[in-house]
Amino acid sequence: MTFLKRGNAEVEGAFSPARLEPGDCLDRATFHARYLAMAEHVRAELVEGTVYMPSPVQRRHGLPTAEVVGWLIAYKAATPGVEVLDNATIFLADDGEPQPDACLLVLPECGGQTAVDEDDYVVGAPELVVEVASSSASIDLHGKKRDYEKAGVREYVVVLAREGRVVWFVHREGRFVEARPDTDGLFRSEVFAGLWLDAAALLKGDTGALLGAIRRGTETAEHAAWVARLAAAREDGTSV
Repeated sequence: MTFLKRGNAEVEGAFSPARLEPGDCLDRATFHARYLAMAEHVRAELVEGTVYMPSPVQRRHGLPTAEVVGWLIAYKAATPGVEVLDNATIFLADDGEPQPDACLLVLPECGGQTAVDEDDYVVGAPELVVEVASSSASIDLHGKKRDYEKAGVREYVVVLAREGRVVWFVHREGRFVEARPDTDGLFRSEVFAGLWLDAAALLKGDTGALLGAIRRGTETAEHAAWVARLAAAREDGTSV
């Protein structure tokens, strides 16, 4: 009997599974078993049943990703009942296991639509997913978008680093519809009250302006009502 180890996880099996290769067409269970057997530095995702293994990350990807995570953490600090994930594996569907750049979700105990399995993986569609992409030709605006849409992600934000723009999708009647910023240039989440995004500040790396928008958003009456809803859901065991 052999033991396969990746990070702190051990997987027992009679044989070592085959390696992951870009372009493999697999179901999620097979993909996950092979992923656990890969070297710890290897990153892979399953999108529409196909294996993708991203290239090394360049600075133009890392900079906006850091701004996105900081933006979401600032919102979390003012919003009990939500959680931020950075590059976490999501068991999305039988043919989907992505590792989004960032997620914002409602905790399961506060009525969120995800769960956590016995191995500490998130199962289901996070309420909000953010991906940083090089261009509009990226998988983030095609295969991943279709997977997130099908799974029921409620809002999907794509930061197009090379093109210098942000695209925000809202899930309505089973499909993603592109949202537009308000007249002041801010995107305002329809799911997370007070989650305001200054896209221009994000793209410029103006952290002060980015966090200023979050501060103003979380000082609104709508945000206070949302926090109260999350607290009530935790108490009553209802969904939000």
